[in-house]
Amino acid sequence: MNDRDESGRIELWISAAIEQAEKSWNEGGIPIGAVLVDEQGDIVARGHNERVQSGDPILHAEMTCIRNAGRRRDWSRCTMVSTLSPCPMCSGAAVLYRIPRVIVGEHKTFMGAEDWMRSNGIELVVLNDSRCIALMQRLLREKPDLWAEDIGR
Repeated sequence: MNDRDESGRIELWISAAIEQAEKSWNEGGIPIGAVLVDEQGDIVARGHNERVQSGDPILHAEMTCIRNAGRRRDWSRCTMVSTLSPCPMCSGAAVLYRIPRVIVGEHKTFMGAEDWMRSNGIELVVLNDSRCIALMQRLLREKPDLWAEDIGR
């Protein structure tokens, strides 16, 4: 696959993750979304932050996406795509399941455990996508207390 094909696929994946983030925002939640992609490049699971909607503090977008993926044996050949840099909990899930690549929509708003993921052999691709940045800026502007709660501050 050439670089142009790969960038086109990444655009599709991040757009799908953004759709999930927007779904969460429209439900009154945190605008973060994620998708899991198999080795053929197909999206096999989607998830959005459901912490507010469900009252469950563990249901970050990546965790919901992993739950929605169900039992799998191909984690080590998948890619996780998230609109925001994964927090330590979500990074831990990527390390635990040996997901080899994580594509991050943005890390300007929040820098997760990226160095730790890298030290565990995960390839990180940071897009700094303007749409992802805008989603988080809106959250920080309109619901700063909700964001502080989400990241344990």
